[in-house]
Amino acid sequence: MEFIKRSLTVAGKEIIVESGKLAKQANGSCVVRVGDTMVLVNAVASSTPKEGIDFMPLTVDYRERSYASGKIPGGFFKREAKPRDSEILVSRLIDRSIRPIFSEFWRNDTQITSVVLSHDGENEADIISIIGASIALTVSNIPFEKPIASVKVGRVNGQFIINPTLSQHAESDLDLVVSGTDDAFTMVEAGAGELSEAEMLEALNLAKEEIGKICAFIRTFPSKEKIAVSEPVLDAAMKAEVEAEAVAKAEECVVIKDKAERDFAWASFKKDIQTRLAEKYADQSANIDFILENTFYKKARELVLTKRTRTDGRALTEIRPITCEVGYLPRAHGSGLFTRGQTQGLVSVTLGSPADKQVMDELTGEYKERFILHYNFPGFATGEPKPERSTSRREIGHGNLARRGLKAILPAEKDFPYTIRIVSDILESNGSSSMASVCGGSLALFDAGVPVKSACAGIAMGLMKEGDNYVILTDIMGMEDHLGDMDFKVVGTRKGVTALQMDIKITGLTTEILAKALEQARVGRMEILDKMEAAIAQPRQSLSQFAPKMVSLTIPQNKIGGLIGPGGKNIRNIQETTGVKIDIEEDGTVFISGDDSSAVDNARNMVEGLTAEVEVGKIYKGKVTKIMAFGAFVEVLPGKEGLVHISKLSKHRVAKVEDVVSEGEEIVVKVDEIDKQGRINLSKQM
Repeated sequence: MEFIKRSLTVAGKEIIVESGKLAKQANGSCVVRVGDTMVLVNAVASSTPKEGIDFMPLTVDYRERSYASGKIPGGFFKREAKPRDSEILVSRLIDRSIRPIFSEFWRNDTQITSVVLSHDGENEADIISIIGASIALTVSNIPFEKPIASVKVGRVNGQFIINPTLSQHAESDLDLVVSGTDDAFTMVEAGAGELSEAEMLEALNLAKEEIGKICAFIRTFPSKEKIAVSEPVLDAAMKAEVEAEAVAKAEECVVIKDKAERDFAWASFKKDIQTRLAEKYADQSANIDFILENTFYKKARELVLTKRTRTDGRALTEIRPITCEVGYLPRAHGSGLFTRGQTQGLVSVTLGSPADKQVMDELTGEYKERFILHYNFPGFATGEPKPERSTSRREIGHGNLARRGLKAILPAEKDFPYTIRIVSDILESNGSSSMASVCGGSLALFDAGVPVKSACAGIAMGLMKEGDNYVILTDIMGMEDHLGDMDFKVVGTRKGVTALQMDIKITGLTTEILAKALEQARVGRMEILDKMEAAIAQPRQSLSQFAPKMVSLTIPQNKIGGLIGPGGKNIRNIQETTGVKIDIEEDGTVFISGDDSSAVDNARNMVEGLTAEVEVGKIYKGKVTKIMAFGAFVEVLPGKEGLVHISKLSKHRVAKVEDVVSEGEEIVVKVDEIDKQGRINLSKQM
């Protein structure tokens, strides 16, 4: 493999690409570098097709090596184990970006691996991994039809930024990843702070310009001769015979509204015709199945593209029937049951203390996550037996989309210091279960009394396109997703968009189509929000009786050590005495949480007592700790004593201190003075 080194400047940053130096036994390989962040991307494929499948067997693995940022992995084994959620999400970005570019008949096992070799803490590795996958496939013999590229768009102070650094990203109200060829989009993923549809389109168009430049750069790399891909060779007589029966049956089945009934009717027909033709066309079962599915595919799309109607009888922009219910779970801190057609999500909210935050150990460093959303998709949701094992990549991806959509409406942590966990259990699915998670999550947050900014809803848009004839579908169901050309999920409030996710199966998705889909989604979103607000119009005024009670206060940073005490003595004493949980942040913020309001208040008083400063002129109730001939020492705050001189114990002359006070007695005193040595002088209040 010839060594090649080339570079391109994008948005002021140099992208350096090397190929032919590392991993030379892979079908295609390259190293992509921006700053001191480097990724090695490899593309490999089997030499022969995989038999008996009707899909492209593509696997993408993005992995981060801890040495890339000079770290040793945590844990007992000190070795990178299963991929973190963040790595799986990048793997999905790569997969979704490149998948539409392969031939629909490519059946060879194909794998893309992206390994982060170096990370500078500023330049992210996700975008250059997608670009690297495109280059590795381009230089290989794997039949990748045309190069794709990817950019990230952020927005800081109203200004769009291409490929922002991590520090810029922290200030951005947009996190948009766009992949595509030089003339169309292939993948969109975004989280946003209620941007308008017009602003999102502006960002998409800006990304498209840069993608075109990168695609032109990738074309300069030489390519190996590509492996030939051929369509299945079908016996003409068999094809005619199967289609003669399949056309009428497909037309009949595609208009059956109920998913289970439709699937059963078509599966029964397929089994019957396969049985009847098994002897006549021996060893042709796979090809017969291909003809049957292709016929069904054509008839379903024909119904939409020519008759402008859908398989369940809805109009193109019609949303399935929606029902919303809150408070379904009696002990959860908040719950929402959202049903749209044959898709149903039961979503719960649990509130916790700052100690419940999830610790995130990432390549860029460790941090704590306050907002957690977990999405579960069991087999029974689609009527299938499926064992409950580890979380699937799909569940992680769908959960992340719902989380990004809802995060934009959460109150600031300083205003609502609770840790928030949302769990979406999908109980029934016929498309758009992630969007049901968003809607159900919004309902559950309202039910929990979380002071969110507004309600948030999600809707999935579809597309069927043949040449210049295309139809955009609102609220797609499972079959429309499977047979259509696009799955475009839009999440937002009445004000604007909070998340996007788009996957396509064609290479001709233009800005014009996206603009129409965004506007159609906005109209649909308003309708869904109307339904949700009819169930609960605003967040409840108080939290659930089962939610922990919490207060927060801020103490001077130099008082943190005193609050904790030697070996944690002071804070442990407060927690054991009151039964609360106390969390202290580095900036001096103290969170006190517990099940009992009075215990929380008591603990707050104790914390304030330990950290407060004695103030001149202020009156305190204190305990006499020691009696001397010249006066009495009184503890006015924990650990802080002052002296009441004998002359200030009474308005009258006092012969002996013991005549007025005794040790252990509580008296009211006033702070008269704090001298230069820090000594506190008190007077007894009469």
